[in-house]
Amino acid sequence: MKQKLFLFLCLISSIGYVQAQGLPANPEPGKCYVKCITKDTFKDVTETLQVYPAYSTLEVVPATYKTVEETVLVKEATEKYVYTPATYETVDVSYINKEARTDLNIIPATFGRDSRTFETYPATSGWEYKILEDCPSVNKEDCVAACFVEYPATNRDVPFTTLATDASTSSIPVPERNTSYKKRVIKTPARMDRIEIPAEYKTITRQVVDVPASTRSNTITARQETVTRTILDKKGGITTWEEVECELLNPTVIPIFYQTASARLTSASKRTIDETLLPILNGKPVSIEIMSHTDARGNDDYNMSLSQQRANAVVNYLVSKGISRNRLSAKGYGESRLTNRCSNDVDCADSEHQRNRRTEFRVLNN
Repeated sequence: MKQKLFLFLCLISSIGYVQAQGLPANPEPGKCYVKCITKDTFKDVTETLQVYPAYSTLEVVPATYKTVEETVLVKEATEKYVYTPATYETVDVSYINKEARTDLNIIPATFGRDSRTFETYPATSGWEYKILEDCPSVNKEDCVAACFVEYPATNRDVPFTTLATDASTSSIPVPERNTSYKKRVIKTPARMDRIEIPAEYKTITRQVVDVPASTRSNTITARQETVTRTILDKKGGITTWEEVECELLNPTVIPIFYQTASARLTSASKRTIDETLLPILNGKPVSIEIMSHTDARGNDDYNMSLSQQRANAVVNYLVSKGISRNRLSAKGYGESRLTNRCSNDVDCADSEHQRNRRTEFRVLNN
């Protein structure tokens, strides 16, 4: 009887309200509908940036020498006469003892600094709906407020190094080294009887350049860095009406029970979530609220924090299963909504306290 009365009241109250609020056309008696506004979806993209350029370093390979021998004339051939022999004088003869060369001096590469700004998260905007507290109407949708919210973009500056000038060399001339040897030359020729005096020779050694100085080049490869940023993939804001079971609009207990002072999900709890919540979220684009509670034992503030951790644990698990976080909300109520008489200072069995350590969910009307 109560169910028929409820269906009748739902049908009567919907007349005229459908046209005024844009509700689903031709609804079926006894069915419930929620308004779903599609959310903005995002995706991560990566971009590779060169943060340090490739450049070359130079190493000087010094010149090498080799030693050569040469035969030089140290006393010229002459003639002498019996009565008046020739006379000589000694002179210095210069020669190159070490040839000139060119040394190389390395001028290192120089660098500059620059930066580039990336948008790591784009500006977003959209409608957010909120049910006002203390609503006097039986139908909570009479007290829904719509707010258009804008969030600015997030940027990041990425510094990097640029090559100003590459390494090079400059030439440094090194002059040759000279020395001399003594040479006797005829000052006065012999007269009268001519006697031939043979020339005299000497072997000398000197260093000459074998391999000129050169440079050896080493190439230093560039360094790169990967930047990840989030961009808007698909704009939301499309309103649809989805049919749901009416009891899902009210808090429904999920058979997830926690150990005392713990927010950890067991493997059994995860299977319960897979069987209870995932089919609803994967089947329709609806949003749900996760509500967690504690028993009355312990500090009230600690219990409020613990219940929020338990609600967050369920939301995080659903996100790990591919559900968008913006379709989920988590709320901890601590010990403020006990289901039995087991409040502070009341002696209860552990099984009675366990019923208060529960998690509930309900489908939200966006």
